Amino acid sequence: MQTLKITIRFIGFALMGIFALLILSALVAFHEHRDRSLYPLLISAGITLAFGLGGLLLTKPAQRINIKAGYSIITGCWLASCLFGALPFLFYGHEFNLVNALFESVSGFTTTGASILSDIEAVPKGLLFWRIATAWIGGIGVVSLVSIVISANNDRHSMTATVELSSIAKEYYRGRRKQFVYRILTVYIALTLVTFIALHLAGMTWFDAATHAMSACSTCGFSTKNTSIAFFDSPLVEGILIVAMLMAAINFSLIFSTFWPSATNRKNILNTKIVRIFLGLVALSVLCLGFKLKIDGTCSTYAEALRVSAFQLCSISTTTGFATTDTNLWPPFCKAIICISSLICGCSGSTSGGMKIDRFWLALKGCSEVFQSLTNPHKHDYVRMDGSTKSESEIASVMTFIMLYLTIAVIGGLVFVFGGLDLTSGFSASIACIGNVGPGFGEVGSMGNYAGLSPFLKSFSMVLMLLGRLEIYPILIVIGTLVIRRK
Repeated sequence: MQTLKITIRFIGFALMGIFALLILSALVAFHEHRDRSLYPLLISAGITLAFGLGGLLLTKPAQRINIKAGYSIITGCWLASCLFGALPFLFYGHEFNLVNALFESVSGFTTTGASILSDIEAVPKGLLFWRIATAWIGGIGVVSLVSIVISANNDRHSMTATVELSSIAKEYYRGRRKQFVYRILTVYIALTLVTFIALHLAGMTWFDAATHAMSACSTCGFSTKNTSIAFFDSPLVEGILIVAMLMAAINFSLIFSTFWPSATNRKNILNTKIVRIFLGLVALSVLCLGFKLKIDGTCSTYAEALRVSAFQLCSISTTTGFATTDTNLWPPFCKAIICISSLICGCSGSTSGGMKIDRFWLALKGCSEVFQSLTNPHKHDYVRMDGSTKSESEIASVMTFIMLYLTIAVIGGLVFVFGGLDLTSGFSASIACIGNVGPGFGEVGSMGNYAGLSPFLKSFSMVLMLLGRLEIYPILIVIGTLVIRRK
């Protein structure tokens, strides 16, 4: 009962944050000549405010929050945010029935970027802003923002924000938990503002620059245009977004210590091996894609091949999902590289989804150690990553996560195929949803959407998105706790 009360209180704070963003979106709608989304946004804001205040007034501040309560808070806040975030879409109507409204909301908050919209440009700007605002607040983490609001002069509540992150995501940070959350937010806001200014100077309108900056830095990929970034047909815009997406896929603590180094934390993106591996793999993949696209005749020149391959690979490997071309038309070799990139993705402690390059690299080193121990039982080399020694339990935890992740992705693919999709569409949709990537191949390709899926498959997609965004364990722990209580 105590855990439930604590969770309700945190949900109340989360809903107050949602209320603030709804009001901001309503102001955008008001500025756009009181467009058709104004009243749906205001009504949604009123309902959200009522439930948010109710959650705060009916509960008392908690003196202590344990790990189990932390997982309940995380899961509860995310679910509540997705539910109330769907209200503006539902009240607006048109393509947004109940399932579609929930799908768009979950896709936004989890920064997946998958959509059911057939004509994005027909949607009022106020609602478009809200759609991308869900992704922006989802990128930094709903619980992180809640922790900043209520931690004040103590540190007990900010524990929930660090519970939301895996231990490997906090590898490059040393210090108090509250400072950790503030530093992440500082990097996130600074990166968004710099990207916004750069995009505006590159020729985008204020509205398009703001929304695409928010979308890129949250690695969501929601756009205000039907043809995504292809609409702008600008190498400069694409270059700015590539830099923004790659930065958003790097551990935010590393970015902070790069620009604001301290005596206790001198790690940065220049001297960290895992970042060099990530950027090196991206560069190598871009070259392979560009070469294949040119020799197959998909692109007429090497310059064009490198341009489209650089943008699409960076977009997918960071789980952003922006598009400048239809990757369904690419050769199988290129699709395979894209698919692998959408599995591994960016670094832990970033807004990127997927398994994370940190885990993948640590698992490889762990496997190497196992093979060496088989040939030489008396030799034991500790697995090290960026100067820190990893225990056997940490390596086992990473391998367990990867196996669980891949198992869910395979089961998800089978469910999609059973639901009527072909093999390519089904398995790529599963990988795209659990990895929070957005576009896959076939029916859910880079220039397509998820509108054609049945209500069941859309609902299943939402489950995969939430599992991927919360990195599986929090939801499973909460479900396990509920099952044990019933018994």
